[in-house]
Amino acid sequence: MTSAEAHPSRRVALGLLGAVPLTAGGVTAFAEPAAAEESAGNGGIPGDVRPGGAYDRFLKKLADEDGFSGTVLIKYHERTVLSRSYGMADKERAIPNGARTIFNLASASKPFTALSILQLVQANRLKLTDKIGDHLDGYPAETARHVMIHHLLTHTSGLESNVHLPDRITNSVQEERALREMVHRAAKPVFTPGGDHAYSSVGMSILGEIVEKVGGGGSFHEYVAENVFRRAGMTDSAYYTRPDWLNNERIAHPYMWQEDGPRVDAVRNLDKGAVLNGGKGTNAARAWIGSGGGGGFSTAPDLAAFARALLNGRLLDPALTELFLSPKYPTTPPGGGERPGQGFSAYGVVTSLIGGRFLAGHGGGIGGGNTNWTIYRDRGWMGIILCNYDLDIQSIITRERTAILGL
Repeated sequence: MTSAEAHPSRRVALGLLGAVPLTAGGVTAFAEPAAAEESAGNGGIPGDVRPGGAYDRFLKKLADEDGFSGTVLIKYHERTVLSRSYGMADKERAIPNGARTIFNLASASKPFTALSILQLVQANRLKLTDKIGDHLDGYPAETARHVMIHHLLTHTSGLESNVHLPDRITNSVQEERALREMVHRAAKPVFTPGGDHAYSSVGMSILGEIVEKVGGGGSFHEYVAENVFRRAGMTDSAYYTRPDWLNNERIAHPYMWQEDGPRVDAVRNLDKGAVLNGGKGTNAARAWIGSGGGGGFSTAPDLAAFARALLNGRLLDPALTELFLSPKYPTTPPGGGERPGQGFSAYGVVTSLIGGRFLAGHGGGIGGGNTNWTIYRDRGWMGIILCNYDLDIQSIITRERTAILGL
């Protein structure tokens, strides 16, 4: 294995995703199987995505070289086409990764925050034109009066991003919340809201605070558990705490590559920091619990259940589902322009137009972990990649997309 393969690029895919037009009756769910199979040929399942196909062989080669640890799942409608797990969820306990291993999603949980906001819009508790100051106190006037919920959802608020979140060990939900609220109120717009696009975890974290304020009296984590996870049938998903991460044998530990030695367990080594993902020196396990900006946990089957519930109208009405997924602001093409396509920011998800197809979803990265989930809406496919290594996930996403779309 070459040095480049052993020490992957720092680039972390933040998502490769999209929307599909409305039908006469509202949002289209997965394409009807007969139509999709006819268009795809070969029973609807391309050879490259089948067990033993090009994508499967690519993953095995990576895993054999210790370049991949985690779980992948590809679904076609209700059919599992490919499910593979490699590596160890917990090396100290000799627990292998499996199909139902729970992973920290990092920023791939941001869409749960955005969907919660749209549920509150649907319930007439919020408007997309509401300003931060309409619901939260303590913000400077330039933020409170001018940054709309719409701006936060589309990463066009101009607020300073996650590089300004303090990375220190917290030891309770209350301490974590107080720390984040302090950071929220200190963040200032670096450009006029709505005038440009810049990815901001702080902005999404503020939305989580708004969900907590408007959502009915419970915490942000409780709102998502009741109104997203439970309604979607996501039985293993939650915003687990750091002690859960350490002690629950079903949760994968992130293994961070270190310049001066092998990968280390981030949860058991809070003094160690990331070299590749998440910002140099950071460690997501130092946080007590995740927020609206990321840090939810899920499994591959649960993410497939989320996609199914979303497209079948169990989480939002059809019009709000389309609003959630449809492109809002053009961004850098997925993969940094390495392949044809156009990226867009939607409402908390990233959408892509690739090969004449719209995709929708999100990805994320922390020290020792990378994640990505993609809904191929008009093709009936769902692709999920959950890793507990820091690696060049973009190459895996590209292989998945190529296998499914035949690009």
